[in-house]
Amino acid sequence: MGPRVDEDRAEDRDDSRDASVGWAERRRIAEQGRGDRAWSLWGPYLSERQWGTVREDYSPCGNAWAALTHEDARSRAYRWGEDGLAGICDERGSLCLALALWNGRDRILKERLFGLTNQEGNHGEDVKEVYHYLDAVPSHAYLKMLYRYPQAAFPYEDLVGENMRRGREQPEYEIEETGLFDGNRFFDVTVEYAKADADDIHAVITALNRGPEAADLHLVPQLWFRNTWSWQAGQARPRIACAPDGGVICTHDRLGPYRLAFDGMPDLLFCENDTNLRRHGGQPDAAGPFKDGLHAAIVGGDPASVRRDTGTKLGLHYALRLAPGETARIRLRLSAGTRPRVVDDGSLVRRRVAEADAFYEELQDGIASPDSRAIFRQAAAGLIWSKQLYSYDVRRWLEGDPLQPPPRGRAGGRNGQWRHFAAADVLSMPDTWEYPWFAAWDLAFHCLPLALLDPDFAKKQLLLLTREWYMHPNGQLPAYEWEFGDANPPVHAWATYRVFEIDRDRRGGRGDLAFLEGVFHKLLINFSWWVNRKDAQGRNVFQGGFLGLDNVGVFDRSRPPPGFGVVHQADGTAWMAMYALNMMRIALELALHNDVYESTASKFFEHFLLIAEAMTDMGGEGGGDGFGLWDEADEFYYDEVDIPGGGMLPLRVRSMVGLVPLFAVEVIEPSVLHRLPDFARRLNWVLENRPHLAQLVSRWTEGGVKDRKLLSLLRGHRMKALLRRMLDEAEFLSPYGIRSLSKVHRDAPYVLNELGASFTVRYDPADSTSNMFGGNSNWRGPVWMPMNFLIVEALRRFHTYYGDDFRLEYPTGSGAMLTLSAIADALEDRLIALFARDETGRRPALGPREPIAPAPGAEEPLLFHEFFDGDTGRGLGAAHQTGWTALIINLLHDRARAR
Repeated sequence: MGPRVDEDRAEDRDDSRDASVGWAERRRIAEQGRGDRAWSLWGPYLSERQWGTVREDYSPCGNAWAALTHEDARSRAYRWGEDGLAGICDERGSLCLALALWNGRDRILKERLFGLTNQEGNHGEDVKEVYHYLDAVPSHAYLKMLYRYPQAAFPYEDLVGENMRRGREQPEYEIEETGLFDGNRFFDVTVEYAKADADDIHAVITALNRGPEAADLHLVPQLWFRNTWSWQAGQARPRIACAPDGGVICTHDRLGPYRLAFDGMPDLLFCENDTNLRRHGGQPDAAGPFKDGLHAAIVGGDPASVRRDTGTKLGLHYALRLAPGETARIRLRLSAGTRPRVVDDGSLVRRRVAEADAFYEELQDGIASPDSRAIFRQAAAGLIWSKQLYSYDVRRWLEGDPLQPPPRGRAGGRNGQWRHFAAADVLSMPDTWEYPWFAAWDLAFHCLPLALLDPDFAKKQLLLLTREWYMHPNGQLPAYEWEFGDANPPVHAWATYRVFEIDRDRRGGRGDLAFLEGVFHKLLINFSWWVNRKDAQGRNVFQGGFLGLDNVGVFDRSRPPPGFGVVHQADGTAWMAMYALNMMRIALELALHNDVYESTASKFFEHFLLIAEAMTDMGGEGGGDGFGLWDEADEFYYDEVDIPGGGMLPLRVRSMVGLVPLFAVEVIEPSVLHRLPDFARRLNWVLENRPHLAQLVSRWTEGGVKDRKLLSLLRGHRMKALLRRMLDEAEFLSPYGIRSLSKVHRDAPYVLNELGASFTVRYDPADSTSNMFGGNSNWRGPVWMPMNFLIVEALRRFHTYYGDDFRLEYPTGSGAMLTLSAIADALEDRLIALFARDETGRRPALGPREPIAPAPGAEEPLLFHEFFDGDTGRGLGAAHQTGWTALIINLLHDRARAR
């Protein structure tokens, strides 16, 4: 089963043949950005989970987790996508290549990752597998993933049963606790992809027996076409068929022909990617073979379940027995065209690895620590592997397909107001298993580390959400597929300008104004939507709903609180103040090149002032008779709720809600005001003629360092008061960043007794004991990377105004006085410490359990979780959430450059 000699290597197109290794990946990214070469044609776009998604839910009750289960997935054809293990596909998801495994003991062929549904997990949905994204480059010219496959039967029933027995107050029951990996009785299965060209992909599958005894392993690489023919008439069925001269040929009307070459003499098992109508259709005599044909043949021993010559799904069955420590390796090659080709002899993979090393060497310039470099590179790998094809046409989904029965009970169902939505795009997902769908504010954060890796892809992602097939005609951006109409924090403008800055820096100071202007025009509509839809009383105080912070509040903020009136949100209002300043900053950048934008910048400046006024004095017309969101006694921002009979009640929960006002800060350079005199005159007129607004702006008349001007919701006293609480280790300051809820609520929970009901908010450093939003309500204590990142950025902006002479106590009560920049550095250190080895040699994010050691010479596999225990730093939630947690890349990169 060894490699064949690559006799036609000289005929292959190799993009880096005449280029230095150091610039090969950069050139591929540039070629893709210019449209010269479609390196993005193939990528890791195949989801780890298509079952249990809203898209595949055709039930009348809208229970997506039950509509198409993991048990169903092997025998029911998907409508909107595909999933697979360590797989890739083309950018339309037409042809897919992935791995399947069987150890001779499982009851299921391992074709996809297993995990718990939201109802089964005691902390919500949770993947129960061990896998790691080890390496990747943005062009996908090199990808590497590790899957750890047990040698005993996979404990499906045990994992479900024990987790369902446990309550929310108990930890999750993880696969390592089952004893499945004891004695190293598992295989390390590594999958690598290396491109010889944009449409010529080599795959290497390496299996290592880590156990003390010989063990059976069936390696089954799978190649299949997504089922597009079962839904609409006139869709041609593609084919995969044996070639007379060896290998197989794939034919598809749109994609064109592809050829698969492979090592050795595996059994070629063909079936059709069609639903098994005997199991799901009440047709006992239905002719096969069906989607589950490979499972039936390999696990069930039924040779009649497959063909040997043609189909729409192919499994290459390699039956192996590996001695302890023995390694087996299989090589494949999937390439456009029909001419025979041979698999790589290893030289291409080695070259791509060297190019990846060089690519990251440049990005990591100044990062001296090998440990920090490993963190950076694996975070980047996970981010790249999390690119997924997202296909979902809401109108078609609601109405059903011509060749299928019409769905029942869908007319007024989920996303019924989003019939215009029709996506078929590659998007950066928060997590490939737990969140295999985009989320608007997650995606905005993803784009900052993506901008360091591939600025063009980052820019396209931000533009995509504003396109007409995503953005609602009323201006709202879709939130996520479970409810497009929910409101996520409006961070799109912030992300747009930050990506513009990162890209400008990488382009040698040439900013992409077309990108900036394109997004800005769409965000003008979105800003208007917020003003018209989320300011219920026209007071410039906003009610955005839960705004991504789930159960951070006393009530479910997505609904009117029981018996009360409107909740006036400190975070919703502060997000809008930040949004106004972000839009002003973009308008100023554009105005430097086109003076028509000066008046638009002035408009957003004035809107910011009105929001600042409202946060201080709601409805008081500046006379002090209104209600503010700032609590003078507690020196903190709180939500307030209308109470029957008039008046407002502050909800005195010290949470991240009260820290969001920090984010609304902008510093204007005097050179900008000099170059934009009309904008400067308008600012001065407003500040001179609206003195009650002028006094809300921190020290506008007193220039800061280098005569800079500061716009902020926080005047000096309020900023100091807020930071005193935030930097107090008895409150928000954790050893690993800023908590989402003050630790003071551990011993003194907030209790509200009103209108015959009682509500309690208690500090939970890890998974929440409150299930207000189901299993994923976790904003009552943990550390979240995106919010901490915004805090660090805000402190740095404040420092550019106040300079080194302005110092605060850090931590509160320590007596040590630091500049705001030094405090930002210290917070960065705490965030980086989540992943770095501590004095005991452990990585806090990986928790107290001793991790399985990597194989000799292999990378140490890391994980990048969704959020982190506010006391211990243990990673929680989605274990492969390299979306916003990948912001660690930016922290490491920016710290290195600052040195």
